[in-house]
Amino acid sequence: MALLLSAPAIAAPPAGPAEQATRAALARIAAKDKATTNAVIATNPQAIAEARALDRQRMARGPLFGRPVLIKDNIETREQPTTAGSLALAANDTHRDAPLVSGLRASGAVILGKTNLSEWANIRSTHSISGWSAVGGQTRNPSDLARSPCGSSSGSGAAVAAGYVDLAIGTETDGSVTCPSAMNGIVGLKPTVGLVSRTHVVPISHSQDTPGPMAKTVRDAALLLSAIAGSDPADPATADADKYRTDYTAALTPDALRGVRIGVMRFDTGDQPKLDKAFEAALATLAKAGAILVDIKKSDVDLGRDEHLVLMTELKADLNTYLATTPATVKTRALAGVIAFNDANAAREMPLFGQESFLAAEQTKGLDDPDYLAARKRSARKAGPEGIDRLLKDNDVVALVGPTAGPAVPIDAVNGDHFGGGPDAGSIAAVAGYPHLTVPMGRIQGLPVGLSFIGTKWSEAKLLALGYAYEQARGPVR
Repeated sequence: MALLLSAPAIAAPPAGPAEQATRAALARIAAKDKATTNAVIATNPQAIAEARALDRQRMARGPLFGRPVLIKDNIETREQPTTAGSLALAANDTHRDAPLVSGLRASGAVILGKTNLSEWANIRSTHSISGWSAVGGQTRNPSDLARSPCGSSSGSGAAVAAGYVDLAIGTETDGSVTCPSAMNGIVGLKPTVGLVSRTHVVPISHSQDTPGPMAKTVRDAALLLSAIAGSDPADPATADADKYRTDYTAALTPDALRGVRIGVMRFDTGDQPKLDKAFEAALATLAKAGAILVDIKKSDVDLGRDEHLVLMTELKADLNTYLATTPATVKTRALAGVIAFNDANAAREMPLFGQESFLAAEQTKGLDDPDYLAARKRSARKAGPEGIDRLLKDNDVVALVGPTAGPAVPIDAVNGDHFGGGPDAGSIAAVAGYPHLTVPMGRIQGLPVGLSFIGTKWSEAKLLALGYAYEQARGPVR
């Protein structure tokens, strides 16, 4: 009689570092997010498989090897729909990666999922609530769940601050990377418009839109920027990007502030004495690290009316162009269709605020409108050559510093956002299309505040170096 022997069980190989990091991040989100910050719309169902594939690679592991990255849900990824927070785009499953996402994958990153945002990147209403979308609900600030995460990259900011990941991508038209970074206590960089492709990103304005890195540290932000920067034939604004892209970690040294003249924007601190105190402490840290601080006078620039016309005009034109490229499953093929969808689904789409800005954009006259063309030319000149560039040149400084924003205000579902009385360091950089870096500078009664570094076009490497040196001199934020 034959003796039947069972085959020995073959143990599964241990998880590699990429899989371990991915599983740990997914576990943190599953355990905490929905009950607290509500920062993540959905995780990538292919994330673990992607991580395992990376672990099987034995050669050519990129600088972001195995590191999970969360992507704002107005940026296309091949595995998941891209909704911009709107139910009108719930079926926007394009099965394509934005070029910046391809850059992340090429650097070895694992695309972990999509973050919540202020719906339509906060452009739908003049009474919007930062961090709220019909698809994702309300994102909350991890420092105080009753307070605003700012917007529109609120989910990316809150997810990094909550410790789900160290790396995320946001987008900015005016303040949407830098404000949530500052109010959530992380590093955020709005790059020069044209350094990072906007292809397959739900648009607002081709003049001001740009994706940007959001991260725990300046070094991580530099790693992200190195992965996503570069020219893209489909985005004419990026024609010169390859000339300026570099390894943004190369110049990160603790002595980068030594002997460097920095312009101090005390005129843009707002009316918040506790924020002034935190700013003065940051200036003392800069000086101790060797910076030469130069008080500068305010540039008398009023950009609001011109910027509004530019954004409304470009919103209609650019969104119509984008919607025409979406799958047939998306039934809203133009801004007018989105407006009608919102009216038809008002109970779910507009329970808290309306769509005043969409209605205003629909009434604009197109990209050939002489008033629009004049407004764009005038605002770009005032913010750039006659604004930031003049301040830098006249004061012989390499960068400007000021508080990014005040501490987070309470979420107000009745009145919407109300950030009045605080600084607005970033608008001039947003309109100019120039880079703006924010780095945590402290806390006010437990709420984070950030320090802004603003420079001329293509000066990301310099700003990151200055921000890194400040971060090292500052030490941990408590």
